[in-house]
This record gives sequence, structure tokens and C-alpha cells, in this order.
Amino acid sequence: MIAALFSARDGAKTRLLESNEKLGKKVYITGKGRCNLTNTADREAFLQQVSRNPRFLMSALAKFDSTNTVQLFHELGMPTKVERGGRVFPVSDKASDVTKALKKAMEDAGVQIALNTKVTSVTPEEGGFLIETEDGSFYHSAAVIIATGGCTYPATGSTGDGYRFAEKMGLRVLPQYPSLVGMNMTGLQRLQGLTLKNVRLSAKVGNKLIYREIGELLITHFGISGPLVLELSSHMPEKYEDARVVLNLKPGMQEDEIDARLIRELEANRRKELKTVMTSFFPSRLAGLFPELCGLDPEMYCGNVTREQRKEIRMKMTEFPLPVTSPRSMEEAIITRGGVDVKEISPGTMMSKKNPGLFFAGEVLDVDAHTGGFNLQIAWSTGSLAGKSAAAFIRNQ
Repeated sequence: MIAALFSARDGAKTRLLESNEKLGKKVYITGKGRCNLTNTADREAFLQQVSRNPRFLMSALAKFDSTNTVQLFHELGMPTKVERGGRVFPVSDKASDVTKALKKAMEDAGVQIALNTKVTSVTPEEGGFLIETEDGSFYHSAAVIIATGGCTYPATGSTGDGYRFAEKMGLRVLPQYPSLVGMNMTGLQRLQGLTLKNVRLSAKVGNKLIYREIGELLITHFGISGPLVLELSSHMPEKYEDARVVLNLKPGMQEDEIDARLIRELEANRRKELKTVMTSFFPSRLAGLFPELCGLDPEMYCGNVTREQRKEIRMKMTEFPLPVTSPRSMEEAIITRGGVDVKEISPGTMMSKKNPGLFFAGEVLDVDAHTGGFNLQIAWSTGSLAGKSAAAFIRNQ
């Protein structure tokens, strides 16, 4: 939508081919139906939230960033508001208002919108491209923008078509994996439904630290989820078993502070059961199970805890291992990791280096970021640049 709008505004005769029965189906489910459409983070902070190929986005963000996004929607009659963490939403809290604003803007700019039109092939031909659709229709175009998304939430139309079009035209497409997704793990199912706040999640591959943040984690029936886990998933290696993931349950305390407090608690409660004393450190559900997770009897008296056992408790508090085995499925992921290799694309125009007149925008590219409005801003930035670049390409033919 944003690519079509900007190409039309720059004078190109533009047609949007949409496989769904309505526009913006994926927009409707973003931000839990409220559409977290961008983030107010400055350029440097924004790029720090991009997990894959942040430098590739520098030109696109320089030409159309979050300030431009907010300004555009205000011009289109859709006011916005800023919430926690710089997240920007429509004042109405309705994702549908985002789509309505873009639809009207496209119509005003002269974009021809074809719904229920699934493209089956894009083929280079003399003077441009031949586009074939499922109903047997053909279109000839001097330039094409592929903005088909990834392959998460296939019910919204993201079925990986763009990857197939790109590969057919000789572009390198990297393997796709689910990202911003929960992780499978066994061992803590008895704690499912428990939310742990202000904990630190870290991950290493070999000696390299790939992630380390403080936040919230949720224990589920399949393993772990929550904000920290979703973020971590965008940094994990292809083989999850190559990473060592640990949880610090008390990141605000140094090990010697934890040890000193443990000594005081155990000494003051010598005739009480260990699981009872653990409630001074953890929520009751975790406290009751924690000694067992340390290999200890939850009902043993605190006075019987040895120095080595106390050391084990302290270590589990600060480096509790989470043996994650794999991500959840692509159907559950928020975004797709992988896609069209950005080395194949000119970052200043979003045009294929091999195929003049062929442009890419959004999640079909191997660029993804954390939650918080960053992925939609990538769509706005790359889409607007692709649209303007396509119009310029046609003018110069």
C-alpha cells in the first residue's frame, strides 16, 4: 500500500495487485488489533532494534523515518498517540483506520486496486515484466514492486510467493525461519502460566554473547514465551542446541549479596522447610519447586543445608539453564527471518542489482527487528523508497 501510494504520487501509473478480498489483512492483526505502526526511537536506537542487516536500512530510514510516518498519517486524517517504549498507535486504537487512511490516499493518488488477484508469476520481458494471475489475466509493466511479506500468518496472504518470484529471476533467497516466536523446552511444565518479571535472559554461542536483556518471561505448556523470549528468537542460531540460554532470576543482586542473604535466611529459619524460605526470593509457585530444580528436597530443614547446597541454590538463581530445543512453528511467529538476500538489492533504491525495474519492500527482504513498531516502520521506509524509486526508474526510461 505504501509503495503504491508513493509511486502514484510521483507520477507513475500504478496498479496494486492484492491476492486477498480486502487490503491490509496483516495490518488488522498487528498490535493486537490496535496497530503499533511505528516507534519514536531515534535513528541509532532504531537500528539497534534491528536483528538482521540494520545497515541496509540506513538509506531508507534517512528518507522516510518514524517522524515522516506519523506526519503522513496525520496528513491523511488519522491522529496518533505515543505509549510506553515509544510505541505509536492510532488514537482510535483501531488498526482498520490505518488501512482506511492508506486506501483513501491511494485512491486519491489514482492507484488502481485489484482485489482477489493472486499473482502466479513475474517474468522479465522486453521493456519490463509480464505478470500473470491465477485467473489467467496478464499485465505488462515497466517496473514491478514485490511486497508480498514473509510466510508467517499465511491466512493473511503471506505464503512465500515473493521468494518464489525472486528465485525464478535469479536472486538469492536465504532460508526462512520463524522469528519473534516462543521456544520449545521441557522441564518447567508444572510452572506453566507463571510470569517472571525483571529477570535477565542471556544466550551464548560458544564464547560469543548473542543476547542479554532484562524483562519479562512467561512459562508455557510448550516451554517459554513472553517479550524477552520473542526478542531472543530473532538472535538465535539456526540450530537452537548450539546456543546456551540461561536465566538470572535476581539480576539486581550480586552473587555475594545473594549468598549473604541466603546465609541470613537459612540461619534465621533453621527449623523451617527450605521451600518455605524460598518464598522470600520468589513467587510461591516457583518457591515451592525451586529446591527440587536445584536437586534438593523441598521439605528439608534450612538448618541442614550444606555450604555446597547453598552454592547450588545461588548458582541456579543467577544462571538457571533453559535447554530450549527449537522455535515454535512459522504459524505462531510474528515475523519471518530470512528471505531475499539484501546483497542482491541496492539499498538506495530497493531495486534488484540483476533485474532493472524489479523492486522489493518489506518482510520479503532478509531484514527483521524486535517488537515495538520497528517491523512496520521497516515496511513504511522500504515501501516508500521502492515506490519513489520505481516511479523515477520509469521516468528515466
